Amino acid sequence: MNMQEAAEHADAMLDSVLAQIKPEVRWTHDSTSTGSCDVTRRRAVMTIVSADRRGSFLGVVDRFWRKSGYRIKAVNTDADAPAIFAQTKEGFGVSLIVGGEGQVFFEVDTPCVQESEVADSTSRATAPTYEGMEHIPRPNIRDDFWSAGASVARSAGSP
Repeated sequence: MNMQEAAEHADAMLDSVLAQIKPEVRWTHDSTSTGSCDVTRRRAVMTIVSADRRGSFLGVVDRFWRKSGYRIKAVNTDADAPAIFAQTKEGFGVSLIVGGEGQVFFEVDTPCVQESEVADSTSRATAPTYEGMEHIPRPNIRDDFWSAGASVARSAGSP
């Protein structure tokens, strides 16, 4: 397996876990990084996942990864920044990390494979891609289920 094939496998892993989340969340590509023999693919969830729904969200992912044969290496149960770290039998590391303002990030790290060029992911993001921006903004897409209980930021001049 070369780095491009490993990156495509990482994309398939990310596609499959995101497909398990119902109702669907909206996501965008985050950065891809390459080492001398490995690739990291990242995605950021743009749907607001409220603190009230965070446990359900992590539970869906945890159950899917276990069912898929992934070994759960660590779970961070911090209420504000929970995370799950797992590994496949093939040595791919996968993680779900809840960051600032509850934004969910997925990441897949490939094992060391044959060096090659790596193209951008061909998976179609379901949220804006924010190309040209230095940083992906905080989650900004509301969902009746996943965002339940989340406060709504008011813009200047709102009643």
